[in-house]
Amino acid sequence: MTKEALDPEAGGITEGGGTQASSITAFVQKPSEAPTSIEQIDSVPDGGLRAWLVVLGAWCGLFCSFGWLNSIGIFQSYYETSLLPQYSASTIAWIPSLEIFFTFAMSPVIGRLYDSFGPRYIILGGSFLHVFGLMMASISSEYYQLLLSQGVCSAMGICAIFQPSVSTIPSWFQRNRGAAYGIISSGTSLGGVVFPIMVSQLIRRVGYAWSMRISAFLILVLLVIVNLTVKSRVPPQPQHMSRGTLLQPFREVPMVLLLVGFFFLTFGVFIPINYLVIQAIDEGMSDSLAQYLIALLNAASLFGRIIAGILSDRIGTYNILVTACYLAGVLSLALWIPATSNAGIIMFSILFGFASGAYVALAAALVVRISPSPEIGYRTGILFLVGSVSGITASPIAGAILQSRGGSYIGMQVFSGITLLVGTTFVFGTRLYKTGLVLRAIF
Repeated sequence: MTKEALDPEAGGITEGGGTQASSITAFVQKPSEAPTSIEQIDSVPDGGLRAWLVVLGAWCGLFCSFGWLNSIGIFQSYYETSLLPQYSASTIAWIPSLEIFFTFAMSPVIGRLYDSFGPRYIILGGSFLHVFGLMMASISSEYYQLLLSQGVCSAMGICAIFQPSVSTIPSWFQRNRGAAYGIISSGTSLGGVVFPIMVSQLIRRVGYAWSMRISAFLILVLLVIVNLTVKSRVPPQPQHMSRGTLLQPFREVPMVLLLVGFFFLTFGVFIPINYLVIQAIDEGMSDSLAQYLIALLNAASLFGRIIAGILSDRIGTYNILVTACYLAGVLSLALWIPATSNAGIIMFSILFGFASGAYVALAAALVVRISPSPEIGYRTGILFLVGSVSGITASPIAGAILQSRGGSYIGMQVFSGITLLVGTTFVFGTRLYKTGLVLRAIF
């Protein structure tokens, strides 16, 4: 039996590594599995005012960044019907796709900068780019202007905010790391609830331009908290990255399996977020009700992320994510396809949001579990970079499938469900590689 599979009651290794044996086994673990030193493990506070202030700041950071990203489905519908009616759905889909792409694609660069210099100036620069991009979007009326302001500028700022916010957590938490990740990722869900409702109501009352400005001002206030509280406990360690070091993650089987899995998972998660509102309207749901679907999805995801984070400390990060994402894939195939009534679509929105919550809550924790501490930022960045490839192509591919089938959503729904199941299987492969065929392994 491998070390990851040891029974925690017998002094073995748990997900948080909180037993007496964890300090000893740090010496015998492979370098890619262990923190840099026993002193680093022993000095992790796992709580206290300073640590929880970091969680508060990271929560605000994810609310402003990924929470905003989770609400982009509302803009797809508005651009198609009001601002850019002369463009096709697949063409307009490049705006949210670019936003997803640049949010993820900049991650290795941001992660490398974080490993060398810490979070302070990265978050400050990201705050400027995010707010500036939204302000520019508020005065945009042309397709290319929205591509640059919302799809590029704001997205780069989002990356520079959320990546350091996520990467600081391992230096403050060990035993309760999963719970901390679950809490901060709930900011993403709450942002995904607040922003769609707020923006849709503001557009009706004050117009598109002022709805974007008000959103930018709200984000600016919260980003002040982020800049004041998100700090790394471990001083940054500037180091030269050789070609071999940069390529090392791609030589490790567990990391490669994880990257492939995350690539497919991103397809399956973002297609419902981007197309659920449009599909509901086409099925006969009123516009006023359909605008709340993304909010419902993210509200359910909030609970899913917190619960996934808490359970991962006890059952294992990989175990929880694999279970939740398999469930999300089954829901896409078994519930979304036959859901044509208002009740069915609403039910899918809630259940899918809950099941897919683990995708965001535990993504970074998956990397931390199999990576050396000094490279967490860089390796997390690689994971999100891989996700950016599927992120930028998810909406256009879904739109192309939709058009090729004469407006039928079944092909797109099948594609979403299959990619979720395939991606989860690869992530499960990482777990099997590390633990072997041990069903009760905590990993």
